[in-house]
Amino acid sequence: MAQKIQAIRGMNDVLPAESHQWEYFEGVLRKLLADYGYQNIRTPIVEATPLFVRSIGEVTDIVEKEMYTFTDALNGDSLTLRPEGTAGTLRAVVEHNLLYNATQKLWYQGPMYRHERPQKGRYRQFHQVGIEALGFAGPDIDAEIILLTADLWQRLGLQDSVQLEINTLGNKEERAAHREALVAYLEQHADSLDEDGKRRMYSNPLRVLDTKNPALQAMANAAPRLIDYLGEASRAHYEGWKAMIGALGIRFVENPRLVRGLDYYNQSVFEWVTTELGAQGTVCAGGRYDGLTEQLGGKPAPGIGFGMGMERVLLLLAAKDLLPKARAVDVYLVQQGEGAAMYGMRVARSLREAGYSVIQHLGDGSFKSQMKKADASGAEFALIVGENEMAAGTVAVKPLRTELAQEVVAVDALALTLARLKS
Repeated sequence: MAQKIQAIRGMNDVLPAESHQWEYFEGVLRKLLADYGYQNIRTPIVEATPLFVRSIGEVTDIVEKEMYTFTDALNGDSLTLRPEGTAGTLRAVVEHNLLYNATQKLWYQGPMYRHERPQKGRYRQFHQVGIEALGFAGPDIDAEIILLTADLWQRLGLQDSVQLEINTLGNKEERAAHREALVAYLEQHADSLDEDGKRRMYSNPLRVLDTKNPALQAMANAAPRLIDYLGEASRAHYEGWKAMIGALGIRFVENPRLVRGLDYYNQSVFEWVTTELGAQGTVCAGGRYDGLTEQLGGKPAPGIGFGMGMERVLLLLAAKDLLPKARAVDVYLVQQGEGAAMYGMRVARSLREAGYSVIQHLGDGSFKSQMKKADASGAEFALIVGENEMAAGTVAVKPLRTELAQEVVAVDALALTLARLKS
């Protein structure tokens, strides 16, 4: 017997018993994003490696350790499976000139790839939904995006399970001034830093403050704060954003150590976090990236967006018992006798046109075995077709979930009969 080939560790199948849960979540997302005027964009899962190096930053965990990068055997180009969705979306926006005399509100959904140790809610192939609002400079779009995500939690029933944390990263010049002070501070505490902190001290000092090492928390809390280096415009943007969020009645916590892991962020940053998924507590995160389109070869344009890990939200929905049960088929069609299959197909087709879902038994099987399958399918009704029904142009209708009696009806009256029995 040939050896079975299994899925790659950390890249999981979504089986039929679970796929309806994804479809439910995706349906809620699609409706919400349409309500806010976002349009779908679909980009390749493979991009040129320099796209991610340029946008995410060379000295990040993603670029240094986590990307799936390979050489194209055809032409020698370095290619990468996308580790996140913003860079590819903005590459497409710049390439196709979508910001010419226009703003854009875009959303994407699909698999992303990072080579990291798989754990609950964190996989090598994971799925994200994200939005990108491009060409909007003021804090009003920042506030609307917070409102959008708050509305999502409300529609999913998760409003009491997540908490909003916000911060500002200022502009490039302000971050540079803060960085200089922060590096000097970290140099004074170099002996107490762990290996990760020492490695990042000069390359990405803000991430040192994001440490999860308990021994470094006091040092990180006492470090120079970026907010103290903000100029008037950055402070006004942040205060305006906070005022709008508060006016919308959305509770938030200011977290001065919230920095995000990608180099392209500036000004507003935020995370929706939960305490109900263990260590993997972030379910949605994003912020502004006003310099990214120019960095990717386009004209300067403000931008803001978020990425949401779909597996994590589904885990949270499951933990709160908020996922729907699989929808059962309406009708299972049982048949016996020569010509019954074609007769049954015409009956099933007419029912589907009337809005009913129908499974027709295909292939061999005794009447008893077919009825067992009908019951196991979860269908509300079994339709029985045999020689007598074919000769009379009728179908026998047997309710499977109630005590109502079986009855024989004309095919033309079948849809109305099912509607009467359902009510």
